[in-house]
Amino acid sequence: MSETPPNTLQYRFDGPEDAPVLILGPSLGTTWHMWDRQVPELAEQWRVFRFDLPGHGGAPAHPAGSVAELTARLLATLDALGVQRFGYAGCALGGAIGIELALRHPARVASLALVAASPRFGTADEFRQRGVVVRTNGLDPIARTAPDRWFTGGFAAAQPAITEWAVQMVRTTDPGCYIAACEALAAFDVRPELGRVGVPTLVLVGSDDQVTGPAEARTLVAGIPDARLAVVPGASHLVPVEQPAAVTDLLVHHFSTAWQQPFDTGQTVLPAAPAVPVPAAPQPAPVAEIAPAAVPAPPAGPPDRYETGLKIRREVLGDAHVDRALAQADEFSGDFQEFITRYAWGEIWDRPGLDRRTRSCITLTALVAGGHLEELAFHTRAALRNGLTPVEIKEVLLQAAVYCGVPAANSAFRVAQQVIREETTPAE
Repeated sequence: MSETPPNTLQYRFDGPEDAPVLILGPSLGTTWHMWDRQVPELAEQWRVFRFDLPGHGGAPAHPAGSVAELTARLLATLDALGVQRFGYAGCALGGAIGIELALRHPARVASLALVAASPRFGTADEFRQRGVVVRTNGLDPIARTAPDRWFTGGFAAAQPAITEWAVQMVRTTDPGCYIAACEALAAFDVRPELGRVGVPTLVLVGSDDQVTGPAEARTLVAGIPDARLAVVPGASHLVPVEQPAAVTDLLVHHFSTAWQQPFDTGQTVLPAAPAVPVPAAPQPAPVAEIAPAAVPAPPAGPPDRYETGLKIRREVLGDAHVDRALAQADEFSGDFQEFITRYAWGEIWDRPGLDRRTRSCITLTALVAGGHLEELAFHTRAALRNGLTPVEIKEVLLQAAVYCGVPAANSAFRVAQQVIREETTPAE
C-alpha cells in the first residue's frame, strides 16, 4: 500500500515484481477489494496493480471532478513507480478511466478490458441529482440501495455477508469525493471517439445488469474497432464479485492472447512503497519516424458564446429542462432562446468573478423580488445542482423576506419547499 499525495492515488501491488503490469480499476462506491477473487490467479502471470478512487477505502479525500483528472492521477502514480506500459481492466467508472487512457495515452495501454462500462453512463441529470441526494442526506440512502443495483436478487439473498460488505463499502466513502465522481460520470461522453480506441478490447457485462447492461456493452463493441463481447449469465453490475470464476477466466484469456507489444515494455516496477515523484526520464526518438514540419498555430479566435452558453445552461439547469425549452422554440421565440443562451449563459454565467453557488444565491433573490415563481422553481433545482444545500437555500429566502417582502418570500418558500422535497427524496 501507499501514502498518497493529492495528485496520486492509493494503490497496492500483488504478484511478481518482474512481471508485466496489469491494472484493475474499481467502480464508483467500491474499493480495490471488489477484485479480491481475481487477484490470486491473475497474479500468477502479472504484477497486479489495484487502486482506490479518492475518498474510497480510506484513501485521502481529494475530490476529482472529471474522468480526465482521475486518469491523470493514475498516470502520475504509475510514473512515480516507473510503470510505462500496462494492461488495464476497469469496472464502470474504472472502465471510463480505461477508455480515457486508450484515447488520450494510447502508447501506455497494451490491452484493455471494459467491465460493466459504457461510453456514456445514463444522463448527466441522473448523476447530478444523485449528487444532490448525497449532499442533502449523506450516503446512507445510496448505500442501502447499492445491493439492488449491483447484484441479482438471488445472489443478494444467498450472500448476506457480501451484501452487507457492499453497503458498508458505500457508507464509508467520503461524500464529497462521491459527489465529485458523480460529476465526472455526468460529464463523460466519448461516443463520437470510440473509433479511435486502438488496442484489443474485451467488453464484459453481466446479463442482468440494469445499470450498464448488454445494450451499452454492444455500443462499445460496435464503436471500438478491435473489440469482443462477453456476456456473463446470472450476473448484474458488479460481475467480478457475483461471478468471480467466469470473470477471471475471461480476463486471463484476453490478456494472455491480446497483449499488444509493438516494442519492449521495459517498465521498471518498484516494490509497493510510498509514491515519490521522480523526474521523467528523457525518451529516445522513435526509429524511422519523420517529424512533421512545424506549422505556426493560427491565432485563437473568440470563443463561441452560444456553444459555451449551451454547455453551462445544461450543466446548471439540466439536459431535460434545456431540451424542453429548445424543443418548444419556434420562429417567434427561437431568437429569444438563442439570446439568453448566448448572453445570459455564455457571457454572464461564464464570467470568472463569481462562482456558480454565489450566482445561484443572487438569482434566487432576484426571482423572489420579481415574483417569478415558475423560474424560481427551476433555479431552485439549479441551486441544488450548483452545490447549495436546502439549509442554505432557506437562508437565502429568509434574507429575501427582509428586503423583498414577506408575501413574496411566502410564495417563494412554498415553491422551493416542493422542489427540494422532489429533488432530495431518495428514489425507492
